[in-house]
Parts: sequence; C-alpha cells; structure tokens
Amino acid sequence: MTSAPPDPGAAGAAAAALGAAGGLREALRIGSFRRIWVVLSLSSLGDWLALLATTAMAADLTKHSMSQADYAVAGVFILRLVPALVCAPLAGVVADRFDRRTTMVIADVGRFGLFASIPIVDTLWWLLVATFAAEVLSQFWIPAKEATIPNLVPREQLEAANQLSLVTAYGSAPIAAGLFTVLSLLTGTLGARFTFFVAHPTALALWFDAATFAASALTIASLKVPQRREQGGAPQNPLRALAEGWRFVGSTPLVRGLLIGMLGAFAAGGTVVGLAPTFVRGLHAGNPGYGVLFGAVFTGLAGGMLCGPRLLRGLSRRRMFGLMTTLAGLLLTAIALTPQFPVVVGFTLLLGAAAGVAWVSGWTLLGLEVPDAMRGRTFAFVQSSARLTLIAVLALAPLLSGTIGERTLRPTHAVHLAYSGAAVVFLAAGLVATAVGVLCYRYIDDRRGVSLVRDLAAAVGSTSFDADPIATGYFVAFEGGDGAGKSTQVERLADWLRGRDHEVVTTREPGGTMLGAQLRSVLLDVRSVGLSARSEALLYAADRAEHVAAVIRPALHRGAIVVSDRYVDSSIAYQGAGRALSAAEVERLSRWATQGLRPHLTVLLDVDPMVATRRRAGTPDRIEAESVEFHTRVRQGFLDLAERDPKRYLVLDAAGTPADINAAVIARIGDQLPPAPAPVEPTAADSTRPAVRQ
Repeated sequence: MTSAPPDPGAAGAAAAALGAAGGLREALRIGSFRRIWVVLSLSSLGDWLALLATTAMAADLTKHSMSQADYAVAGVFILRLVPALVCAPLAGVVADRFDRRTTMVIADVGRFGLFASIPIVDTLWWLLVATFAAEVLSQFWIPAKEATIPNLVPREQLEAANQLSLVTAYGSAPIAAGLFTVLSLLTGTLGARFTFFVAHPTALALWFDAATFAASALTIASLKVPQRREQGGAPQNPLRALAEGWRFVGSTPLVRGLLIGMLGAFAAGGTVVGLAPTFVRGLHAGNPGYGVLFGAVFTGLAGGMLCGPRLLRGLSRRRMFGLMTTLAGLLLTAIALTPQFPVVVGFTLLLGAAAGVAWVSGWTLLGLEVPDAMRGRTFAFVQSSARLTLIAVLALAPLLSGTIGERTLRPTHAVHLAYSGAAVVFLAAGLVATAVGVLCYRYIDDRRGVSLVRDLAAAVGSTSFDADPIATGYFVAFEGGDGAGKSTQVERLADWLRGRDHEVVTTREPGGTMLGAQLRSVLLDVRSVGLSARSEALLYAADRAEHVAAVIRPALHRGAIVVSDRYVDSSIAYQGAGRALSAAEVERLSRWATQGLRPHLTVLLDVDPMVATRRRAGTPDRIEAESVEFHTRVRQGFLDLAERDPKRYLVLDAAGTPADINAAVIARIGDQLPPAPAPVEPTAADSTRPAVRQ
C-alpha cells in the first residue's frame, strides 16, 4: 500500500476539468441519482423536441396565412410561459405536501398522453390546449424533481449532481434539434408509403417526444426516493402552506439574496435573447453572426457549469455566486460598448461562463440551505419569479429598443459612433444587472471583513509540494466540529485494527508530540483570547510540522496504521472558514508544513453546532467558546473540503450511534488496508507522545 501523493494545490484549467469529471463520476455512481439523471435527460430532450415540433406544427396548420402562422407560433411560446406564473406556487405546495415520486409519474403520464394525441386530433385549437396542459404538468414535475435531488446525494456531491442536471438540461437542446431534423427526414421517407405522414409531417417527432415521457414515468415509478423532511411537514391548508412558503423566501436573507441575483441574471439573459438578432445586425454580422453568438452563449454556459466551481474551489460558494452575477452584468455592459464583432463573441463566451458558474452555485446553495419541508415551494417561487421576469423583459426590451432607434454619438468632429437601440438597451440592462449583482453579493457574503481580491487570488493561485514517497502504512484522519465524537471513533477504529494484528498509532492535533502538547496549552487556553488569526494559524502549522516529522511519517515508514484526531482540514476549516483568513492561504501553509502528506482517508463527522454545544461537558476551551456563527462557518468549511475531493472523504452524520458510525468507517477502509506487518518495537517518539483525549 502506498501513501497518498502530495496535494498539488489548486491547479490550472486542465486539472480543474479533470477534477470536475471525477466529481461527476462519483455522483453518477449513486444508483438512485443516476436513474433520475437518466429521467432528466429524457424529459429535457422531450421538452426541447416538443418545442420544435409544436412550433413547426403550428406553422404548418396555418401555412396559408403568414400573419396567422406568426400568431400561432407566438401563441405556442406564450402558452409555454404562462403556466409558470399561474401554477408554480401551487406546484411548490404539492411538492412539499405530497409524494414527489407520484407527482412526477402523474405529470409524465399526462404529458405522454397529450403529446401523443396532438397529431391524431390534428387541429390548432387542440395543439394550443395540449401545449398549455403539458406545460402545466411540467410546472408540477420540476419542483418535485428539484426538491428530490438533494435527498439522493450526499451534501458534498450536490454541486456535481447539479452540474450534471443543468448541463443535461441545456446540452440536450442541440441533440433535440439534430433529432428533429433526422425525424423530419425520416417522415419524408415514410410519406412515400404512408399518406398519414404526408398530412402530418411532425407526427413522428411528437410521438417520439411522447415516448420519452413514457420512459421517464416508468423509470421514476421504480425509483426509491428517501424522505428526509423535518417533522411536522407543510401546513395542511394549501393556502396557508403557500403563504408560509412566501414568508420563508421573504424572511430568509440567503434565499432573498439568491432570488435577487437570479432575477437580475434572468433579466440580462432575457434582454440578450430578445435583442440579439437586432444587435448583431447593428454590427453588420447578420444571421451567421446571430448563430455564432447563440453558440457562444451556450458553449460558455456549459464550460462555466463544468469547470468554474473547480477553478474557484477555494472561494466561498456565496461569494462565488455574487461575484459571477456581478461579472455577468459587467460583461453585458462591455458587449454593449464594443463595436467589433469578434470581441463581442469573446465577451459573450465569458458571459455564458459567468452565468453557468452562478447558476450552479445558486442552485446548489438552495438545495443545501433550504429545509426539505420548504424546498418545493422555494424552488417553485424562484422558478415562477424567473419566468415572470423573462416574460416582462422579452416584452419590454424590443419595445424600448424600437423607441430608442439608431443613435449617433459625436465626441469630436472626426469621430462618429453609431449605436442601435438594442445596444443602448444592452448597456442599460448590463448596468442594472451589475448593480443587482453587487447588491446580491453584499446580501449573502459570508466572509465580511476578508478581502475579496485576496480570496480570489488565493483561489486561482497554484502551489505544489514535494514529498518523500511512503511505500507502506495507511493514514486515517477524523475531522469535524468540537463535540462530533472524533476521539471515540479514533479509539473504536484502533481497537478494531489491533484485533486484526495491525500496528496502530493513535494521535491528535494539536498535542501529538511533546512540543505539540505545549502549543496545545497555549492555543486552547481561554487566557489566549485575542490571539491574532495569523499567529494562531502559524502555531497550528508548527505543531503539525513536528507532528508529521516525529510521529506520522516514522509510523507510516515502518508500515503502521496512523489514526489521527484532526489534521490539515481542521486548520483550513477553523482558521480559513472560521477566521478572517483565506482558506487557500491556510491550506498552502499546512501543505508546506507537512511536505504535502495527506491521509488516505478523511472521515468527516458532520454535526450541527447547536447539537455539539449540548454534547460538550465541562468548561469550554478557547475554540469551543467561539460563537455559533463561527462554528457554523467551520462546519460549512469542512463540507466544502469534502465536496472538493469525494474519493478521499467519508462524510457521516455525527448524530448516528457510535457503533453505526464505526461500522461505516470499517466498511469503507476494510478493503484498502495493507497486510499486517511483522511486529516492530515502537520508537521513542511514540512512547513519549501524549495519549488521545477521551
């Protein structure tokens, strides 16, 4: 068994992409999520295909009048947007009060029947009615699905699950377009033998669309969806439940801030969608330019969703969301002021990437922070508000652009700058989106007083460490907040390992060496209140450097199993997330102190700070006496670390029984342990180190 390689720190874009791919693979290994991801793929493909097929059929049914065809196609779009305004709030109540799996199955069966019937009835009125009804069912399906996903994956893998879900939802659009083209060509071939397809050229596409919903219903019906709602659930009265959901959104700062940011992003996106064709004509790029711009947005969006969170993995997720929404507004402003089309394309790529990072971060924050009993109504509220904003912008942006018309600025006699109404509206929308992003950032920032510039520089920086390879031994670290039960689990695991003839070294930080014991007395003494955050981080690093050199590395070299109560992650969580320091800076300091040595397995015992406070006995030490807000930031710091590297972490709920937690740890490491070596006398360093605190 070889030692884990040194942590290379934050790498470049290629490493981020590989890390993202690893996280996505880990999420897909979860059987229940993998199946619902397949369901989402089918439903997204069906939605895009339905949009193409219904608009094409609406045009075919009114082909004798160009104006009527325009009205019919517009009617399809309107009927796909309106249900979100009417049904989404009620759909959120249904998602919180009723079985979500049943809700999704009913919605899919209904959509199957509606789309299958459209070619058979073959009238415009039924096309519009069926489109409206199918979209109503979609409004009930979406919050049920969004509220279910956080119950299918561990917290540390929710962001990867959201990345997969969002990329699938948007990435299926070009697949649906290609499939629609293929089915249209196949319909022409079938029309040579079956006259039905001559009169119904979109029938095959609509039936294929219906089949995707049937497959989705069958998959969901066999899916086991765990229920982890708080006791009490939603109120029994639907109107009271709806009002409670609105109050929750309005009274929760995080949700309110996320809603502000998302609505600002949707307003900017709606402006681009509504005015892009006019804007590119002002740049003399025409329809080809519109196609390039459209592709650039979605390419950037996919890249941001996949790689952005990994590239900025050292940055707080709340800060990331606020920063990216602000950046999207600034980029839209730059697009409006840029007269060169190639530069506009570059800015559009970046705009899409910023929007992709913000969307993944915001959606993940909602899934992590909103209680399960409120999650359906919250997602539905955000969804309906976003749709309302999109409709308003799509209606107002062209009107404003047409009213403004062509404008020419003459800063000097020799310089004339011509701007279209679309560019002026882009500029206004960019400025508004920037202001909204700044407001959102200030609302949800969880590291006030810490420089964003320093945090950002640390997040994108890169550091590497050289470590001597260790060919033997196995290293396990237990992490978590004070009161999580780490010491108990260290001893339980050590007893189990000794029972299988392994040499086991149990240790702790701080205090695993004679020097460490002295440092521990300083760090935890309540008389050290006022110790600066940087001094604290350096003292912990000094303890760790001695600990690794005197205890951990010698034990691993002779083939022992080292089980430590705390290691590097505690410094990153406590001094990085808890204190006003950059987590990335603290990580680099710790990696330098340990020469890059990291555990083969890190067991994170996740505990609510309020629960931990009730567990602790006796007088709290200096760290334990910190505020609940401090310990809440520390807890989130641990969870963020586990999310970055799920292969190396085992996250367990510390509320479980000690026996159950021990069994889960044993199940994880049982096949990874090296064979028990021949007994070796312990070194002097091992015999003089203090015992683990019980």
